[in-house]
Amino acid sequence: MIAVGYDFQVIGNRIRKVREVKGLTQDMLAKAMDVSNAYISKIERGKTPINLDNLSKICESLETSAEFILTGTSKAADDYMHNEIIEMLEGCSPDKIKLIAQVIRPIVDYKGRLD
Repeated sequence: MIAVGYDFQVIGNRIRKVREVKGLTQDMLAKAMDVSNAYISKIERGKTPINLDNLSKICESLETSAEFILTGTSKAADDYMHNEIIEMLEGCSPDKIKLIAQVIRPIVDYKGRLD
C-alpha cells in the first residue's frame, strides 16, 4: 500500500479561499457542518488534519470537489493549470514575479508549434 501525504496547511488554505469566494464566514461554514468555528479555523490554518467525513461536508457546503481541495486541480475545471500557476505566484516577492514574467514572456509570445 502506498501512503499519500497531504500538506494540511495547503489544504486549509484552499478551503479558506473557496469559502471566501463563496462569501461564507467560518461561522457560517461551521454551522452548515455542525462543528465549532474553532474547528474550521484549525482546519484552515492546517493545525488539525481533516477526516473524510468532514472533507465531504466541507466540499458539499462549499460546492467544490474533494479533488480540488486535496490537489488544487479539477479535471472538470478547464483552467486548473491557470489556478495552479496563480497559487505558485502568491508567495512570490514582486522582484521574483518580475523575473518569472521575463522568463515566460518569450514562451507566451512564441508563434511556433507550441499551440
